[in-house]
Amino acid sequence: MLNLFRWMLYVATILFGLIIAATFLAYYFASRSLPDYDERIQAAEISAPIEIVRDNSNVPHIFGETDQDVFFALGFAHAQDRMWQMLTARRTAQGRMAELFGQAYLPSDVLMRRLDLYNLSLASVDAQDDYTMSVLNAYSDGINAWFDEVNNGVRGRGAPEMWLFNQPIAPWQPGDSIALMKLHALRSSGHLQAEVLRADISRLLPDDRLRDILPDVPGQSIVDLPSYAVLVPNLPSNQFAEIIDPIGGPGVAGASNAWAAGPNRSTTGSTLLANDPHNLLTAPTQWYLARLELQSGGIIGATMPGIPVIMSGRSAVLGWGATTAWVDDMDLYLEQVSQTAGRYRTAEGTAAFRTRDSIIRIKDAPAITLKLLWTENGPVLPPDQFGLAAVRPAGHVVTMNWTGLSDQDTTIAGWLNVMRAPNMRAAIRAAEPIIAPAVNLMIADRNGLGMKLAGALPVRDAAHVSQGRMPSFGYLPENQWQGVRAYTDAPQIVDPEGGILGNTNNKTTTDVFPDHVSYVWGDSQRIYRWQRLMQAREVHTRESFIEAQLDTVSYAARSLLPLVGSELWFTGDPAPEGTPQRQRQHALEMLASWNGEMNEHLPEPLIYAAWMRALQDRLIRDELGITADRLTHVDPLFIERVYRDIGGAAAWCDIIQSAAVETCVDIARQSLDEAIIWIEETYGPALESLRWGDAHNAVHTHPVLHDAPLLKWIVNIQQSTSGGDHTLMRGLTSGDENAPFTNVHAAGYRGVYDLADPDSSVFIISTGQSGHPLSRYYDDMGELWRRGEYIPMSLDPTLARAAAVGVTYFEPTSE
Repeated sequence: MLNLFRWMLYVATILFGLIIAATFLAYYFASRSLPDYDERIQAAEISAPIEIVRDNSNVPHIFGETDQDVFFALGFAHAQDRMWQMLTARRTAQGRMAELFGQAYLPSDVLMRRLDLYNLSLASVDAQDDYTMSVLNAYSDGINAWFDEVNNGVRGRGAPEMWLFNQPIAPWQPGDSIALMKLHALRSSGHLQAEVLRADISRLLPDDRLRDILPDVPGQSIVDLPSYAVLVPNLPSNQFAEIIDPIGGPGVAGASNAWAAGPNRSTTGSTLLANDPHNLLTAPTQWYLARLELQSGGIIGATMPGIPVIMSGRSAVLGWGATTAWVDDMDLYLEQVSQTAGRYRTAEGTAAFRTRDSIIRIKDAPAITLKLLWTENGPVLPPDQFGLAAVRPAGHVVTMNWTGLSDQDTTIAGWLNVMRAPNMRAAIRAAEPIIAPAVNLMIADRNGLGMKLAGALPVRDAAHVSQGRMPSFGYLPENQWQGVRAYTDAPQIVDPEGGILGNTNNKTTTDVFPDHVSYVWGDSQRIYRWQRLMQAREVHTRESFIEAQLDTVSYAARSLLPLVGSELWFTGDPAPEGTPQRQRQHALEMLASWNGEMNEHLPEPLIYAAWMRALQDRLIRDELGITADRLTHVDPLFIERVYRDIGGAAAWCDIIQSAAVETCVDIARQSLDEAIIWIEETYGPALESLRWGDAHNAVHTHPVLHDAPLLKWIVNIQQSTSGGDHTLMRGLTSGDENAPFTNVHAAGYRGVYDLADPDSSVFIISTGQSGHPLSRYYDDMGELWRRGEYIPMSLDPTLARAAAVGVTYFEPTSE
């Protein structure tokens, strides 16, 4: 027995030693790719010395004699800190993820190949003006300079992920940056999914009820549409299709806040501007802070690695930001396939599909060959994605027209123009080349402010049978686009009389079809809270703008609870402690005294959110069946229509599959009881001890390793957070059945710009500058972001140098 014990001890000691050795070796090799920010590097591509000063938050301040040299250094800095993120994004746009990561990424690759984003980007290179082309070339040279450093030096393959997924690295080229902008545009639009959803639900409901469940944002009245079944007869009998959506549904499309105050509404006598674009929470975030010293002056703000522009930031005289404009920039078409092979129906007869074969290689699986097809209306979409099978009649394929499918994409040129503009009006004019994504560009100089919708706006025929809201037949000429609207005709506001401008992805125009911007908007609730905060003060300060940016009061909660609970408050017979009736009364008492603040430390936000989620599901489940699974987020407009009985919407409260006639009070009470049961099973019975932050946990996920055993605890970042779906400090919940309130989509960047004292401006990102999990800059800003804190946004070079964590010098290679 003693010998056995000794052998077991020896084996355990050896195993423990091997684990320690393996851990040490893994750390050693992974840490080799941590960049050294104190270096001197020679480069043949630059014309004069360049300096990258990294301040104590690792924000690079780049100084060079020409703009091209500065963008060279920006490319180098991006690649130094975010090489893996950039390579993965490029591979996504190319449709080449499956060859490295396997079958799970095949749907994304198929979509990207069919859209042909990457080849359209390469073609767009020829459309760039001389300045933009020089910037794209210099920026690419800077990225490739870091690739050379990795290849020639001991750089640990450039990123720790490269040890797990080693891949040959092709040189970066200008078309790659254009492709990443197109990929950003695609992820910013949710109109494809919205069209399919409306078409699918319209087949289940009469027109009145469709207006309830997919309500139009209040405003100018909308012309009624026939149901999809009337527009498109002979649909497949199987109305439900598996939903494969490789780019995310409309709930996670682009969102953002931006507002500005003019000199007459600011205590400083100059202007203020705040911007916080919202995006999927990833580790690292998609944003990267940088300061560039251009010939037109210094600028500082938020960039996206792989794209050489500052999309939200300031110069000494100008501040700019953007919100997603929610332009209806996508249309789906049903193309009738001809009996003659390889042809489809058009208004003039038939035409041949444009075709090309494309091979997708898949890790650990045979390669597949796609036959890519295009019609005059755009590329043929994958038939098994987005639920298209449910809305496609037999003998048809589905195509998509989208403004981003341009081979003359000059969006980057537009942003470069804005960055160098000397004043607000010049910046508005300069944004004309922007195509996609379309944005509401918020701009302020020291004396004025303006907002301009920048981006391509499709022109539709007034006779379009679905008004772009649902798929329509591609062979009908009235359904096809008539070009794009002139830039000067796009919505614009300059120096409004009230002195304040703002947008929260809300409805921006009451023009009716076809002159409207969209039927689908990203917000109908945040805007009311913003109006309240702006009107509460005669003049604003930097601090009041920060306060609004971090506001967590839910207008939706304040408006819905009195409606839904109007006949439940303080009613019912007394009930003993521990009974469901007593728990319901207790929950109602707590909500009655709650002010609607979605604070992470409070229990009421969780009770409210669980109640509204259960309520919406109970209202729609019997009418929609499993289609209800696609409506994962509470729509306050729908619930308000039901409980105000707008247009007879209270009919939703009666469960049609039951003999009894339920009232809206019955459904409210049953939904609250259901929510309390779920809360007790998940978090325990003590309602007072609940924390919204425990459910509303922000999860910044690594795009590839988020589920990897052990590694996920290193690469993912999790934080308890305040806010919710409808608060200005937005924290969009996942809607996932297992963890419905996880915060998955929020402000990856926040900036507040004070043009009276520009160096008092502040900004923050949601993780850190580095994409290296072992770097101290991987998540160092994350806790500041969670607490609502900011870091200085100064163009003063002495401040950057005073606490620099490293300085990189570039010198031209001597002849």
